[in-house]
Amino acid sequence: MATGRNHRPATRSRGIPEATVARLPLYLRALTALSERSVPTVSSEELASAAGVNSAKLRKDFSYLGSYGTRGVGYDVEYLVYQISRELGLTQDWPVVIVGIGNLGAALANYGGFASRGFRVAALIDADPALAGRQVAGIEVRHVDELESIIDTNGVSIGVITTPGGAAQQVCDRLVAAGVTSILNFAPTVLSVPDGVDVRKVDLSIELQILAFHEQRKAAEALASEVSEPLAPDATPRGPGRDQGPDGDIPAVMPA
Repeated sequence: MATGRNHRPATRSRGIPEATVARLPLYLRALTALSERSVPTVSSEELASAAGVNSAKLRKDFSYLGSYGTRGVGYDVEYLVYQISRELGLTQDWPVVIVGIGNLGAALANYGGFASRGFRVAALIDADPALAGRQVAGIEVRHVDELESIIDTNGVSIGVITTPGGAAQQVCDRLVAAGVTSILNFAPTVLSVPDGVDVRKVDLSIELQILAFHEQRKAAEALASEVSEPLAPDATPRGPGRDQGPDGDIPAVMPA
């Protein structure tokens, strides 16, 4: 099986927009779920709904892959799974190293979805000598001094950084110098990399802040809706005159 070092995904050479590339994993996840249920074909509307996009955007995205479906039938699920997997490079073997085996790094090492999606955790690396030699998810933790030799021996081109923020840039520099050209960064810092190196940052705090924004907006909309609701026919009027009697005069008994 080919390794990641010698093969790059075909997306850039075929001119597929980055926005489309970002949506391909969403389509693949939805298609994989359909495949597991033995669904043979799917319409663009059904697949778009499952992936959370509109059908026109989905059809445009698939046109870059040369897949247009069949009128009245839809798309062949198994073929699309293969086509998107191939376009993303998931039909190859991508050895990955995870640097920083704290709680998050260990959790990623135990994630069972890597192998089924074309990724193999080739090594777990940490700077703590006390962790060296320990087994995590059946893989021996190696000391960071071995980083360069591990990358060279396994042909690694993808690195995952789960170190504290202060150590991330140094780790990144060593990964790049050793030949890694794609980095998934979980550390709470922005990495500086040379041209030709791709970095994807996963920041859970940012995602939570975005969710907080939406929650605040929904609460504000709900409050505005309550304020603007019309009064029931027998409801007491609001605003000036709300304490007036039925004939418009002041009630004989005022509140204390």
